[in-house]
This record gives sequence, structure tokens and C-alpha cells, in this order.
Amino acid sequence: MAEALRVGIAGLGTVGASVARVLRDKAAELTRQCGREVVVSAVSARDRKRDRGVDLGAAKWFDDPVAMAQAADIDVFVELIGGDEGPSRSSVKAALEAGRHVVTANKALLAKHGVALAEIAEKKGVLLNYEAAVAGGIPVIKTMREAMAGNSVTRVFGILNGTCNYILTRMEAEGLSFDACLKDAQRLGYAEADPTFDIEGHDTAHKLSILTSLAFGTRIAANDIYMEGISNISQADIRAASDLGYRIKLLGVAQRTESGIEQRVHPTMVPTASVIAQVHGVTNAVAIETDILGELLLSGPGAGGNATASAVVGDIADIAKSRPGFQHGPVFGLPAKELRPYKKAQMRSHAGGYFIRLTVHDRIGVFAAIAKRMADNDISLESIVQHAAGPDTALQKTVILVTHETTEAAVRKAVDGITKDDHLTDKPQVIRIERAE
Repeated sequence: MAEALRVGIAGLGTVGASVARVLRDKAAELTRQCGREVVVSAVSARDRKRDRGVDLGAAKWFDDPVAMAQAADIDVFVELIGGDEGPSRSSVKAALEAGRHVVTANKALLAKHGVALAEIAEKKGVLLNYEAAVAGGIPVIKTMREAMAGNSVTRVFGILNGTCNYILTRMEAEGLSFDACLKDAQRLGYAEADPTFDIEGHDTAHKLSILTSLAFGTRIAANDIYMEGISNISQADIRAASDLGYRIKLLGVAQRTESGIEQRVHPTMVPTASVIAQVHGVTNAVAIETDILGELLLSGPGAGGNATASAVVGDIADIAKSRPGFQHGPVFGLPAKELRPYKKAQMRSHAGGYFIRLTVHDRIGVFAAIAKRMADNDISLESIVQHAAGPDTALQKTVILVTHETTEAAVRKAVDGITKDDHLTDKPQVIRIERAE
């Protein structure tokens, strides 16, 4: 039997402790599957005294993760610290430069420095595995990187943030406000004390940028993503979507167009009968559309200690199964130096149109003014519905518009015009409708 694979874990929070526990509890099974033992030989964390529910007494302790990354007595450096700079970046870089394999769950690090780190890994002939960085326990990275040879991807999209999906699910199922659902998500540990990164779409954008690179062979461009969060989704939107036969989901979408690659993160109305609409709670789902395979949908636990630990351990096991002299595949599907510069596409028209909710003054001429602004921007309306804004708003009306196929620019220009006409009493709501999803 080959020598044991020695693993060093940096970061012993929920995920790190879960990884150590799985490696201990599944040691015999992993040995049979990998043909060698997998042992935790070193760990690094800020607090040595904290009880993490797993015995780490046999592992060498490092206060500095960079020192552990460079240590001669580890073969794999597992980075679970988090953050795109500081010790996470410096320790991963040090490990790769020292010829150590790296496993990470850090989407922010990869979104910002992934290509540069991939160049080091490929130069040194070591693996940089990151299954846990996107969609938790769903094996989407391995599927795209290893199982789709010959396929040309046309679009990849999905629900990539469990916190947002949990909030939207509760809002629809129980009629609760966004704020109430967010507080409950924080109480249950699904959302951080500062939830901005999740609810404003940044987390989804980081994950989407990694999928985009794998799908289209481009350099990661996390800063070139059109992004909206869910903090302004109201019960009025949830109810209107339901009445129209839709459900609201926060989607990340990347697709190839004639003018380049389009990346966007935003609330989206999807038909309630569609598969993506049936993904509830903290579950994630990723759909991949290709020329040969057609559409592939992967769904499963997107967050949490066990789901993320499962993906991390899977990456470690892949390294354990490899042997000296084996030629490893590129980190992002193509050699890092061959990844093409990202060309941002113009936001295009798309099948399905837009949902627009306007809260307006209840006075003569408002309807006509709204219709004129739509016509001036060549927007064709599929439906227009008016009803009272609520029992305490007798002088207001809510107007729901559903457009035919049009462009983002046209919708925004029309809504800006309505706002300037001083007809609105509240911020307008604009949500894309994706019929095909």
C-alpha cells in the first residue's frame, strides 16, 4: 500500500471541524477507496483551546497557516480560513509554491486570484481542487471540469446561495416579510450577523464567475457581473408572481451571446411548474446547457458543515488516488495561460420580458402616462393590472405590468421616465421573467 496522504487543515470552524471528523470517522472506508491512508497530520487555527468535537491531539499545531503550508510533513494543504486576502491567499500561494496540493472552499479567493493561483499549481504540477467553493456538496466543478469533454456550453445558471433561497421560500410559503425571514435565517445559522454578502448577490456572483470560467474558457471576471440582491423583494412581489404563475428565485446566469459572455445575478420569476422553481429552502441547483448533452440539472445541499465537508473530502480523496508522475488536468478546464480574456456582452433582450410593479398616486392621467412611457421605449405590454395598494393607502394604487420580450435598457429608461413624471409614491420594482427556466 502507498504511503499515507498527510493532510494539513487551516481553519477549524464549522467546516474545518467537520472535515477532520469525516476523515476520522470514515478512515477505513477512505483507505479502501483510495488505496492509502488519509491522515490529518497538522492543523492551524486561532484558538487552540476551543472544543471542536473532534480529537486533534495527534496533529501538529501551527499558529501560522503559512508555516504549515510550507511544512515538509504535509502533502495536502486544506484552506478553510475564508476571505480573499490575508492568511488565506498567502497560505494557499505558499503551499502551491512549495509543491503541495491544495484543497479550498474559498470562492472569494478564487474569484479574485484563482487564475494566478492556477498558474502556480500548473507550473508546479500539483492539484488545486475547489469543489466546495461552488454549490456546497453538489459535484458541479468535477462535472464541468472532467465529465463534459467535447461539449460546448451555451448557458449555465442556477440557485447558488442557500440563504437567499431559504428567505424567498419562507416568504412565499408563510406570507412573512423579508425582514422576518432574514432574522429567522440568522437565528438558525443560515445567515451571518452581517448578511449583506449573501442577500445583495455577492456570494452568488463569486460562484457564478468560477462557473463562467469553466463553461466558456475565459479568465475569471467577478467584477463584470450585473448584480441585484433580494433585499427589496416584498410580499406584493411574491403574491403577484404567484398570481401570474411564477415563483421568485435569485439566479446566477452566464451565457454566450454574439457580443460576448453575459453574467448576471438578480431576482428572477420562473414558472412554478419548472424544475428550478421546485428547489426550496437552503438547497442549491445548477443547470448546464450544452450542444451535445442538452440540459443537465444538478441539485443538492448547498451549504452547511456536512455538505461542504463532503465536497472537501471528495477533493482530498481524488488527490489520494493520484500517483507520482500522473499528469494533472488544468485547474479551470483549460491551462491558465490559455484562458481567454473575458469579453463582457451587452445585456440583451430575452424571452419572457419583465415584471414591473409601480406604486402610484391614485389620480387621473397616471395610467396614460405610464402607457406613453412604455410606448416611447418600444415596450409591448402583455398585461397590466391595477389594484389598491393597501387599506392604509387609499390615495395610492399598485400597477403590475408584464412586458413582452424587450431589453434591460428600454425597461430602465421607461421606469426612470415614470419616476421623473412624479407619479410614484414608492421605489419601483423590476424583475426579469425567465420562461424557459
